[in-house]
Formats: sequence, C-alpha cells, structure tokens
Amino acid sequence: MFVGCLNPQGNFDPGDYGWTQHPDFGGQLVYVKELALALSALGQRVDILTRRIEDPDWPVFAGFQDGYPGHENVRILRFPCGPPRFLPKEELWPHLEEWVANILAFYDRERSYPDVFAGHYADGGLAAILIQEKRETPFTFTGHSLGAQKMDKTIHDKEDFDGIVERFHFDRRIIAERLSMARSARIITSTEQERREQYAHRLYRDVVDPAAHGKFAVIPPGVNLDIFGRDRKNRSEEKTVGRIKRMMDRGIPASRRELATVICSSRLDRKKNHLGLVRAWVVSEELRRAANLVIVTRGVRNPLQSWEADFNGEERSVFGEIVRQIQENDLQGCVSAFDLNSQEELAACYRYLSRNKRGIFALSSVYEPFGLAPLEAMAAGLPAVVTRNGGPTESLQDNDGAYGILVDPENPEDIAGGILRLARDESFREAMWRRGEQRILDRYTWQRTAEGYLAEFNRIQEETGAGKRTFRIPEDLGKSWLRNLYYGGSV
Repeated sequence: MFVGCLNPQGNFDPGDYGWTQHPDFGGQLVYVKELALALSALGQRVDILTRRIEDPDWPVFAGFQDGYPGHENVRILRFPCGPPRFLPKEELWPHLEEWVANILAFYDRERSYPDVFAGHYADGGLAAILIQEKRETPFTFTGHSLGAQKMDKTIHDKEDFDGIVERFHFDRRIIAERLSMARSARIITSTEQERREQYAHRLYRDVVDPAAHGKFAVIPPGVNLDIFGRDRKNRSEEKTVGRIKRMMDRGIPASRRELATVICSSRLDRKKNHLGLVRAWVVSEELRRAANLVIVTRGVRNPLQSWEADFNGEERSVFGEIVRQIQENDLQGCVSAFDLNSQEELAACYRYLSRNKRGIFALSSVYEPFGLAPLEAMAAGLPAVVTRNGGPTESLQDNDGAYGILVDPENPEDIAGGILRLARDESFREAMWRRGEQRILDRYTWQRTAEGYLAEFNRIQEETGAGKRTFRIPEDLGKSWLRNLYYGGSV
C-alpha cells in the first residue's frame, strides 16, 4: 500500500523542530508522524505531504525532501503553498489549490501515485477532495478537532458571530469539513464519543450520519513507547533531569520538596483550563499541604517572572490569569513553572517525577476530544487525574474499572479531591499507574493504530467506486449561510 498523508499546516522534520513553538505545531503532527512510522514498520510506503516554508524563523522547513533515519519507506515532501513565509493555518485556505497542483505535478513526474490519501484536519480533507476530483483517489478524513465545537466555545453572543467567524475563517473551515465528511470513503475518529457527539452537531447533521454503517472507523491513537516507556532512557536523560532538578529547586522551597508533585503539560490554551487546576490549590488547604503543582510551558525558561515579555496573545492572557491567582492566594512555592521543549525532555521529566517525587499527571481541559497526553504520562509511570469530559471516559475506564481518576473540570473541589486520592495513598497511587501502564500496552500503541488504518485502507480499495465522486466548490457565500445553519436553520 502506498499512502499519502495530507497535512498542509505545521511541518515535519527528523528532529521535530518547532513542535513546541506554535499552536499549529501540536498533537496533530505527532499523530501523523507516528502513524506514518508505524505504517512503515508494517511494510507500507508513506509520503507525509506538507507545506514548504522559506522563513528565517523556521529554517529547517525550506528543503523539498526529508525523512526519518531508519524509516526508508517514509518521505517528508514539502510543496509551495502561497507565499514562502510561515502562515498560520487560518490563512492557508486560498492557497490549497496551488499546493495540490504542485503535489499532483510531482507524482506525474515521478510516475508513481498513492493508492489512498489520509486527509488530516479540515485543510487536509479539502486537499484530498481537490485531488480526488483530478485523480479519483479515495481518502480517509481525520478531523482531529472540528470547527463546530470551537465555534461553540468561542461564540457566546449573536453579536459576536461575524467577528469571530472572520477571525478564525469558520465559514471556510465548516465548508471544508462538510465536504470532507460527505466525500471521504471513511471518517476516522479516536473514540465512539467523538463519533456520536461531535459529528452529530447541527452544522454537520445534513451531510453525515454518525450511525451510518461503514462510514466511520474508530481507531484510537497510540503512545510512542520508545520515548515514553517507563524503562526507556534517552541520550540526554541525565542532563535533562539535572536541569529539571535545578528548575524545581528554584521554584519550590526546601520545606515543600518532599511533597507529591503534580505536573500539567499542555499548550496554554483557554480550553485546556489551567486556571481550573490552579484553583484546586486555592480552594483546598489539604491539597496545599499535600502537593506542589508544576506547569510546563514552551520555550520560556522562567515564565512566572517573564510571562509578560515572553508570551503573546492567548498564551499571555492565560498565563497572566494563573500568575494573578498565585499572587492573590499566596500560592508562591506551591505552584512553579518551567519549559520542556521536546517529547524526550517531557518523558524524562515524567520518569523522574514517578521515581523521585510521587508524581501525578493532571489534565483539566473543559473538553478533551481524545487525550493522548495522559496516556503518554501513564506509560512513563505517572497516574493521571483527567477531565471527565470527552475521550478520557473511554480511554480511562471500561467495564473492568478505572485506569485513572476522572474529575469535573468546572469544579476545583472535585479536581482537588481526585489529586488527593493519589497524593495521600502511596499504594493506591502505585496501583493506579500500574493499571494505566497495562492499559497502554493492551490498547494504545501506534502499531495498533496503524493496523486499524491499514485494515480500513484495504477495505476502501475493495469498495467499488470509493473515489469516483465529483463536486463543485461553492463560490464565496459570505457568512449568512453559516449563521443560519448555526442557529438552527438549513443550508
């Protein structure tokens, strides 16, 4: 099987450069890379198709072709897409036809062509449709996150509608998602809940039926055990651990260093609800006596002191609220923050906290579509306290019991209670991370993810006419159609 992974936003390189430097360089890139490598390990050929960037701030993305050492069946191919400088994902839409034309011209010259494409996010899905119109190649669509849910979180009043749609280009994104759902041979979701709830949103109801047999495949992502395995050790582990010790000693007084350590590692996005986690220390004196909180940031060494200068936009706003909570409630010494800038550093930190600081992982997102971060922490030896909203209800519990502590992210007392269950009882803490680790090994590895995708690719190849669909991209309809549909009308 020859698979093309369409991922115009973000970028890829052997060193995972920039993955912690911009919101577009996040979990989706980890997903695509690990899926490609796992498919390669199963004997498949994979091209990761992304955007060429010629920008002094992103120097490693200027070359046409790249790869991963030891994975000769995986190529990273970068094609021009609009102006050469880096563009955030919201600005890519007008340039996708050029990007697709460059991809098709390359394969025509090479006289080799993918059997199936995997479109990631709405822009990758739209690119797959443009390719399908030219070559009739079938594709899968993996949304990762959907525009409808982001609209629900950002639009609080009808008066805000036009401005927010303009800011995030929701009109283009929703069109791309609707077309991708309708034209894909298969929609890939990480959980049954994602399928039932997100794809049942009124913005998609007339184009896809979440109950449709054969349209959806639930394939959970996995954990890279070579990086996050509890018994692994990367080349710079000792150096990383030494730096972590120094940073923790800088932020936590000697009198508190024997307490349990709770680590929160996710991007500074309001929906990740860092503030709700900090408020658990505000409302619970018992938690303040039992545990410290460490917040991992990206690229900012001493954020509690330099946040105003070193953060911008939403990150500055979110971290500013955290700092105010610390100052107003005398949490200095209870809450610290420092930077970790690669998966290897993060894994080393998890292992260090597991063995030396009675570590606990916390993720208090308002909603988490899947939640790969807690699974990575669990694989490295940390029990997890995680939002009960979204995918963790499937990954961290089943008929055999719980593999982590699920909490109400809107209730700081409940978050505090979940953490205290682990911080106060060492035998329970150890039993929970052992259950969590076994859960990963049984269910959440990238090999299993790749096997799931490959099974769907093979089924798609057997389906008559899976890629023989045509369509016209509509002209610019303005925002009226989206407003009408969002507030209960039809399109």
